[in-house]
Amino acid sequence: MSRHILAIDQGTTSSRALVIADDLSVKASASVDFPQHFPQPSWVEHDLNDIWASVLKSVGMVLQKNPGIERQIEAIGITNQRETTCLWHREPDAKPLGRAIVWQDRRTADECVRLQKQGVESLVHRRTGLRLDPYFSGTKLAWMLKNIPTAAALARQGKLAFGTIESYLLYRMTGNHLTEPSNACRTLLMGLKTCEWDEEMLKLFRIPKSLLPQILPSSVTYGKTRNFPGLPDGIPITGLAGDQQSALFGQACFSKGSVKCTYGTGAFILANTGKTPVFSKHRLLTSVAWKLGKETTYCIEGSAFIAGAAVQWARDEMKMISQSPDIEALAATVSDSDGVVFVPALSGMGAPHWLPRATGMFTGITRRTSQGHMARAILEGIAFQVRELLEAMKQDLGKKLSPVKVDGGASTDNLLMQIQADLLGVEIVRAEVLETTALGAALQAGLAIGMWSGPADIQAKWKAGKTFQPKMSRAKRQSETSRWDRAMQAVQLLAAPPKKKRS
Repeated sequence: MSRHILAIDQGTTSSRALVIADDLSVKASASVDFPQHFPQPSWVEHDLNDIWASVLKSVGMVLQKNPGIERQIEAIGITNQRETTCLWHREPDAKPLGRAIVWQDRRTADECVRLQKQGVESLVHRRTGLRLDPYFSGTKLAWMLKNIPTAAALARQGKLAFGTIESYLLYRMTGNHLTEPSNACRTLLMGLKTCEWDEEMLKLFRIPKSLLPQILPSSVTYGKTRNFPGLPDGIPITGLAGDQQSALFGQACFSKGSVKCTYGTGAFILANTGKTPVFSKHRLLTSVAWKLGKETTYCIEGSAFIAGAAVQWARDEMKMISQSPDIEALAATVSDSDGVVFVPALSGMGAPHWLPRATGMFTGITRRTSQGHMARAILEGIAFQVRELLEAMKQDLGKKLSPVKVDGGASTDNLLMQIQADLLGVEIVRAEVLETTALGAALQAGLAIGMWSGPADIQAKWKAGKTFQPKMSRAKRQSETSRWDRAMQAVQLLAAPPKKKRS
């Protein structure tokens, strides 16, 4: 009889629930969208009650599809959008103190610039592996404590809890205030080498330590379900993982130098660097991939904030397509983008540029530019960003990274994957199970209860799906890259802070 794990994948725009069997197959899945809030330009917020309701609904839908399966679920794994910053009351119902500030939110850009001018970025990078950017949780939490009425006073009284999404969900499910290193390392508050909260960083960002959850390894028992609708009490939650590190695990990237790219709202490329953190010379990020027992595995990461979200923008705002998958057919109506370049900086730009003020841009538009050309340019813009990240990663690690394993919703677009293979000049391998983010959390949860004996056992069960071989010549690739580089120069120029006028 198969053994089963319930995986909860709480993402930026939806919450998914999946039942995963011990042969790594997905037995059932369900997804529920929830509202996005944009109270000001560059601000992005989520209502934690909406997130909790979407989790409950998605789990309920999976259980309805499989009557009786709730009695076969041996453990639960949770993976989540990282960096999204939550404050809630230390009460059983975990009442939120205002909306969560989402990882895409840029409201603390000026604060990051102020800290950079103080000359502390090298210290921050050395201790945390991160950069001073609004992307991360530390400046978001500091902003909440300063700007939400009563927040600072309640924090001093020990009545508030901070966490990223996995910590909040765990608190709602078990009453325990815990996290693990793959999420904690994205806050600007955790020591990369110690996997503990860093006193110097807490002082820099003025964060009371009493707010913070305890950090445990990635595959342990964090607590057991209580009063979760549809589930028996007492099911252990044994896996927590930030979404991108979870996908690295779900892609069975267990060897040093193995690499994956997830195409979701953004595009995130991670390479396993083994037991020693590698600090990038190209402004990439160094993170904890996972911690199993006392052994920590590190990764190097490049993040493009906008990938699938660019397709959603083309669908919802530009009305170019009616459904996201339609962009492939529209882009395929032309053989190339006819010189059009799209830089998808719709929420600033991440690595390797780190331009919080950057905005999106089309260049090369002429009278004969069609929607097909623009659609193809959107797909190319996603792929160009990933190319930049992989090139930087290759230089940091001193080796060619191939193949690149891919997953995520946009990886189902065959044209995008072929464009990606062509621009990278390496083989692309799409996983047979595309839900690798949820799979990673399920695998870590299963390791804790002995469902799999270890990474080698998982590796033996992992299966590849479709592969894409590069077809573009080196000369053509260089020509295409130069078009992107020229467009990026324009974006960088416009993203520069305005010069102060002399009085």
